[in-house]
Amino acid sequence: MCLQLIKYYKPDNLRKMKKQIVLMALTMLISIGAVFAQGGGQRQTPEEKTKETMEKMEPLKMDASTKLKAEVIITDFNNAQQKMMQEMRESGSFDRETFMVKRKELAGERDEKLKIKFPIKVLKNILNKASIHKKTDF
Repeated sequence: MCLQLIKYYKPDNLRKMKKQIVLMALTMLISIGAVFAQGGGQRQTPEEKTKETMEKMEPLKMDASTKLKAEVIITDFNNAQQKMMQEMRESGSFDRETFMVKRKELAGERDEKLKIKFPIKVLKNILNKASIHKKTDF
């Protein structure tokens, strides 16, 4: 038995095994990298988006009634955006340009409703971080 192992583990065989092990390790790393690069995960629900936005609005130190009003406005925006996205997917003709225009309209309405209640600079900063709609013009 020992003689068989000694014959098998000759330097040439060891080099081949090392190459195979390195090749398998590289293949695994590339595969794992490709999986993580795709992002994956599920889209957030409107409720999750609202919760995240409200957490980002904590620095405003709103009282309970103002916080409730803001939450209603943001929830309405997220629900409308979700509904619009679902309708466009179901129609089968997902036009990116049309979607962007409609999303900007929804975000503009949301911004107008919120602009009345909060300082503009703080609100602009928070909404730009919390929203897909990155450019808010005040």
